[in-house]
Amino acid sequence: MAKKHDLGKKVKQIREMKEVSLEIMAEKTNISIDQLQKIEKGEVLPSLAPLIKIARALGVRLGTFLDDSSNLGPAIVRANEHEKGVRFTSQQNGSREHLNFLSLAFDKVGRNMEPFIVEIEPGEQSDYMLSSHEGEEFIYVLEGQIEINYGKELYQLGTGDSIYLDSIVSHNVHAGNKQPAKILAVVYAPY
Repeated sequence: MAKKHDLGKKVKQIREMKEVSLEIMAEKTNISIDQLQKIEKGEVLPSLAPLIKIARALGVRLGTFLDDSSNLGPAIVRANEHEKGVRFTSQQNGSREHLNFLSLAFDKVGRNMEPFIVEIEPGEQSDYMLSSHEGEEFIYVLEGQIEINYGKELYQLGTGDSIYLDSIVSHNVHAGNKQPAKILAVVYAPY
């Protein structure tokens, strides 16, 4: 069973294998050395955008950090197995906004897309931090209501609604009515 700190261990292992210093990594990712060390020690779980920056700086797919086996065939994750995958969060710097990402493809290597179930806990509007990264995202609302700040626009989606967006545009996904929500998110981040 994957544990939260496994992600940081994988980041450190790949960084050291590629002989990339923390200083170089900080420069390439625009993430402080202190924050990178906390990620590698498992003290902090990075959100999606910094994780994509780390993957790009190391020249690996995002899925490399989430891979849990060498399964080359299809990956099946049963309803009661979501907890087995690598989890990470969006909570940073004392923010009350919280997105909990549960990987749905942790048992598949070599993948180009990252499917997640994302549990969204409500926060204050001042907590909503916009982020951007290369790639595309598809979001389908499973439960509740969400709002998506996308560039200068605000989109409101309810259960059964979906959106496909370019991730390079600054965006944020959050609970739309101060109630928890759950989404299926598929992220494509080019190598």
